[in-house]
Amino acid sequence: MPEHPLARYVYERFVERRLTLATAESCTGGLIGHLLTSVPGSSEYYIGGVIAYSNRVKQALLGVPEQVLRSVGAVSRECAEAMAKGARERFATDYAVATTGIAGPGGGTATKPVGLVYVACAGPHGVVVEEHRFTGDRWQNIELSAEAALRLLLDQVQVADRSAMR
Repeated sequence: MPEHPLARYVYERFVERRLTLATAESCTGGLIGHLLTSVPGSSEYYIGGVIAYSNRVKQALLGVPEQVLRSVGAVSRECAEAMAKGARERFATDYAVATTGIAGPGGGTATKPVGLVYVACAGPHGVVVEEHRFTGDRWQNIELSAEAALRLLLDQVQVADRSAMR
């Protein structure tokens, strides 16, 4: 698989700034980590990740509170935020991204339809979470989710750069 352009851009930004990154993936099933490591030299900044598909793993490895999973569920803003925070803390990185959602084709409900995805980025300035509603097939929803996470990550690095210039 050739390098993904967003992954190349992440590599360049992170190596140039000497930043580190971790991932916490649910609905993307490791695609973000795969995209990042398709770029030669990615070990200079990418520390590792967790594919936390089950709630048990989200709790045990990322510290997602049981109360969050019980009250709002794994596909929620709160869960994505906790996953990103947990990955950043456990891997001791500058940034972490997380994804949780319903890729499809099944699993959706009236309130949480197929294509509902939350992506989160934890960094030096806190955690930002985005909600997306993709309308593709399973693979398209997974790919769009991974790309959304990389875009959010790059946006947050840019925000930090602007803050540092002030």
